[in-house]
Amino acid sequence: MKASWEKTEKNRGVLTVEVDEEQFGEALDQAFRKVVKNVNVPGFRKGKVPRPIFEKRFGVESLYQDALDILLPEAYPQAVEQAGIEPVDQPEIDIDQLEKGKPFIFKATVTVKPEVQLGQYKELEIPEKDFSVSDEDIDAELKRMQERQGQLIAVEDGQVEKGDRVIMDFEGFIDGEPFEGGQAERYTLEVGSNQFIPGFEDQLIGMKAEEEKDVVVTFPEEYQEESLAGKEATFKVKVHEIKRMELPELDDEFAQDVSEFDTLEELKSDVENKLKEQKKNEEESYKRNTLVEKAAENAEIEVPDVMVEHEIDHMMQHFQQQLQMQGINLEQYTQFTGQDTSQIREQFQEDAGKKVRANLVLEAIAAEENVEVNDEEVEEEVKKLAEQMERDVEEVRRLLNAQGGVNQMKEELKVRKTIDLLVSNSKNAA
Repeated sequence: MKASWEKTEKNRGVLTVEVDEEQFGEALDQAFRKVVKNVNVPGFRKGKVPRPIFEKRFGVESLYQDALDILLPEAYPQAVEQAGIEPVDQPEIDIDQLEKGKPFIFKATVTVKPEVQLGQYKELEIPEKDFSVSDEDIDAELKRMQERQGQLIAVEDGQVEKGDRVIMDFEGFIDGEPFEGGQAERYTLEVGSNQFIPGFEDQLIGMKAEEEKDVVVTFPEEYQEESLAGKEATFKVKVHEIKRMELPELDDEFAQDVSEFDTLEELKSDVENKLKEQKKNEEESYKRNTLVEKAAENAEIEVPDVMVEHEIDHMMQHFQQQLQMQGINLEQYTQFTGQDTSQIREQFQEDAGKKVRANLVLEAIAAEENVEVNDEEVEEEVKKLAEQMERDVEEVRRLLNAQGGVNQMKEELKVRKTIDLLVSNSKNAA
């Protein structure tokens, strides 16, 4: 097999592949053996038609598609390896020559991984940032602990306030006519959570239990349901119940309820220590992320759009997993927010582009600095993972090998070591 690569654009080119007639002939033979099993020709038992009779009756061309299905999955990756390119998307295949007794020739138009021209990545400076723990930070954490211990209490005589949960019925009308999806009974909403159309929740403030009210709002111009976008709607709302979070007192008894400590002062001290550890980790992440961003900004690289789209696909999958953990799916989320899938993808666009660019630059730095990961380092990482999972090391190793996770782990370790190199060579390195 012969393969030649010709770049036609910055990150695109044409891979011309020639498969010799002998290999093509073998693929035709395989195709015939597959097809003939289902062929009926008078005078012959099913599946027993001689090759010459088959070709005379149906033409050798009837075998070409099956032969291509056999050849291409094998020939294309071999040609890629021979040409020394790294495709980042599926190829566009064009057949140049497909004829029995002659070489099979095809062209694959491919987008490849871009070349990276590194800029400065050593002696980079990290801007100073305050990671100290303030009294306000401690108070905020105690407040969150309070809220986790809080109880929703029914409000009998009061009015709806921001932060309350209301149980309500509502039905929406446009020009006096109800519209699909605009009604619900005994729906629970946290006022101020911005789950509903802008302006809806604000108009619930001040209502009492069993009170009815017309809430008038305007759907956003970019609302996903085009028939509603930009239109004024009136929602007939009836509030059945108002529930408000009642928080426990911050005292020694609270400390005993939520921790192993006897006094509030001991709890505060523990909270402070944990926040300091958290801030320390945040500072480390800040330094590493800043250096990666600076190194990426200093490099010259033209990122193919398809690589960004693939990264957005990964981000969308992760986003949907997060939604599922909250008990909702993507369709419900789009209904709540008024966004469609394309708008959500657009929100990921910038971060996806930065991530792809950073990964390419880190890969280039690793190559430039000969960063490698040895078997001992991988083994140490497997042991750490086994400890975290509280599983046997051999069991974890088998799981990783079965799922191809060892190679992924090796790549992640290489990235980590490359960022370590940026940190140790920064101006702020101790």
